[in-house]
Amino acid sequence: MKRSLLSLAGIAVGAFAAWLLVTSVAPASWIAAGAPCPRNWAWLPAWLPRASPLAAVDFTLDGRAGRLCYGRPSLHWRKMIGGAAVPYGALWRTGANEPTTLHLTTAARLGPVALLPGSYSLYTVPDRARWRVIVNASTRQWGLESEYTEQVRAREVGHFDVPAESLDQPVETLTFTALPAAAGAVELRFEWERTRLRLQLAPGLGDLDDPELDDARLTPEDL
Repeated sequence: MKRSLLSLAGIAVGAFAAWLLVTSVAPASWIAAGAPCPRNWAWLPAWLPRASPLAAVDFTLDGRAGRLCYGRPSLHWRKMIGGAAVPYGALWRTGANEPTTLHLTTAARLGPVALLPGSYSLYTVPDRARWRVIVNASTRQWGLESEYTEQVRAREVGHFDVPAESLDQPVETLTFTALPAAAGAVELRFEWERTRLRLQLAPGLGDLDDPELDDARLTPEDL
């Protein structure tokens, strides 16, 4: 009996260790195929119960799997966007806990930003009429904006602006959905409070000599 219990305990410990490893270092191809969304275990809050649960949105782009991982905060009668928690003009992780992350197994363009297969974090700078979307190749940092260090900033891939649409009814819990769009693209739709954003994710890198891509690449003066 004692040996059986020890064996079961060993299996449980091994399974937990494997889960920690997968959620720490899994590549984009694993996450897009269904592996758990990444977590930053170096931060104590990652080990605590989460008020904002971690969620995933799966999609197919150019016949290949993709996934968006994000934390889902709720309003709870608070003003969030444009309030103290998510002020206009300030960098935001676009969710809660870890930054929102995009995991691709095929080349794509998010807005005008060309992306190779891999994992990317998505930050935003909210404003009343337009939001700036910042794509970063660093994904393992905790989402606190104070943790957006120079080392993280150095891995920025590009940025673009999208219009902020107004919703008639408030959305209590932050929600991303993936919807089919024209020409095989996917619309990643963000809705929270009374704001909607539409992020267009298209297959392929497009024309890398396109002047619009030059506008999307970050310069030191951008932030």
